[in-house]
Amino acid sequence: MKRFVALLALVCLIGFAARPAAAQSILRDAETEALFADMSRPIIEAAGLEPDNVRVVLIQDPSINAFVAGGQTVYIHSGLLDAATNVNEVQGVIAHELGHIVAGHVPLRNSGGAGAISILSMVLGVVAVAAGAPEAGTGILMAGSRAAIGKYLAYSRSQEATADAAGVRFLNTAGVNGRGMLEFFKKLQNLEYRLAVPQEDSYERSHPLSGERISALTADLEGAPSWNRATDPELEQRFQRVQAKLRGYVNDPQATLRLYPTSNQSIPAHYARAYAYHKSGYPSQAAAEAAALVQAAPDDAYFLELEGQILLESGHAEEALEPLRIAVEKTSYQPLIATLFGHALIATEDPANLREAERVLRQAVARDRENPSAWYNLAIVYERTGDRARTALAMAERASLIGDSAVAAASARTAMAGLEEGSPDWIRAQDVLMVSRNALQEERGDRSRTPEDLQ
Repeated sequence: MKRFVALLALVCLIGFAARPAAAQSILRDAETEALFADMSRPIIEAAGLEPDNVRVVLIQDPSINAFVAGGQTVYIHSGLLDAATNVNEVQGVIAHELGHIVAGHVPLRNSGGAGAISILSMVLGVVAVAAGAPEAGTGILMAGSRAAIGKYLAYSRSQEATADAAGVRFLNTAGVNGRGMLEFFKKLQNLEYRLAVPQEDSYERSHPLSGERISALTADLEGAPSWNRATDPELEQRFQRVQAKLRGYVNDPQATLRLYPTSNQSIPAHYARAYAYHKSGYPSQAAAEAAALVQAAPDDAYFLELEGQILLESGHAEEALEPLRIAVEKTSYQPLIATLFGHALIATEDPANLREAERVLRQAVARDRENPSAWYNLAIVYERTGDRARTALAMAERASLIGDSAVAAASARTAMAGLEEGSPDWIRAQDVLMVSRNALQEERGDRSRTPEDLQ
């Protein structure tokens, strides 16, 4: 969870079209993404995949779910991270989702997350199928055959069982304890009990019953040499930090303060309260919690990032520069932290800081182009220095990332008009224009294209 860039280091970067009626947002935070990479790396390698090509992405959604939607990206809901007891449970979920990726499973229903293959879906028959994916549901209903529905659900259950088995194999090969996978399925089983989900059979379900999954997987997990292997304490400690900061960011502040009362002086508690106080408009209390973290570990880049974030968002941009500059240096210019630092440099309103801001932000987008906030701040720098063409190019990049194809195309066209033809920036603007025009044509349902479209 890379730094919560919008309100305290966890920034909602791009609208995620998983559910049109209630769009989800990707949450990015430097510390969280580093944790995801480290906790999943051995499992990814055991799956025969290249860690650099696999992403574990956090999306803001209170439901307990995780899914894949094509490609090599695992999406985890914030509700799942909140509900997990330990890092090992989340590793079990990731292992299952990697099973879908390795098996080449494709979403069985359309429209992103609501129709993607997921570990925790509780779809119960025709009504849920139709509600989750109107196109697929309507198609099945028009077939007028319960046998067709049964075949569809059986196919889905088969994929889930395959992913379960693959996940077990990956955990055992990686030497990761499989207790977390079983414990998480037990949580789902308890949820099924609370929701009064029939336990007789899973015929009308897209997923096997959690009890069935536990029975099928227990022997293979318990028989592995890693069954009694303890989780790395440092990894677990990092998870508790990330979970606490996430709770402070996404949950109701009062609920967070009840869960982490001031009598709790642990690092996760300070983290959670800092976000809760900042979110609810108590900058002094938030700053005090951040100061306690920095005092406990003065060299911790993420604590310094948090301190700088609170200062910046409390209107003290100049004071935020020192902790943020140190955090950037200690993380070797981690892109999300560098973006926050660039923002702070701009917020000082000092023209002397614009050159450093440009350098920092250019490094950020060079290492992570999928960061709308970085592109927006870079556009501000270019605008203030009078570089209109690159202002337009940066805005085109941002608009393309957030799905505003019309603005992306118009901005790219403006950029091309002011850049030297054939230069790297001109070529990039042309690429953005072509992609944006294709997206607009798809939105119109018109895939025809004339040469003038590329001008």
